[in-house]
Amino acid sequence: MANPPTLVIGVHLVLLEEDRVLLGLRRNTDYADGLWHLPAGHMEAGEAVTRSMTREAEEELGISVAESDLTLAHTLHHFDPDDGHSRLQLFFRTARYGGRISNREPHKCDRLRWWPLDGLPADTVPYTAHALAEIGRGSSLSVLHRP
Repeated sequence: MANPPTLVIGVHLVLLEEDRVLLGLRRNTDYADGLWHLPAGHMEAGEAVTRSMTREAEEELGISVAESDLTLAHTLHHFDPDDGHSRLQLFFRTARYGGRISNREPHKCDRLRWWPLDGLPADTVPYTAHALAEIGRGSSLSVLHRP
């Protein structure tokens, strides 16, 4: 292949409590400030995707999640026209975690809040709302070619 695509890999934690999902209000970041988003981050060089997710859970929420407790709930191929990158967004669920959820990055997250899955705020990151709807439908894969 002459020009293989370069993919950015995002990891997202879908924490559910009854019919509610945990979202954080983004601030002071380079993307989607003022919008609600799942606890998330990017895979770092040399890191397994499951390790990326457990690292982000610890850094953002102060909870420990075993890699073996992660389940891939949805994969989203997302093309971002703003920066031209093709992104593979991986959405993980876990049945258990250790510790108490807290906002460990208040400089990037204004606050955390549990939202009903059928009542997400209008100002949710669009691809996040898309993926949560797909997860609710039981879809394991989707493609989205807009922000």
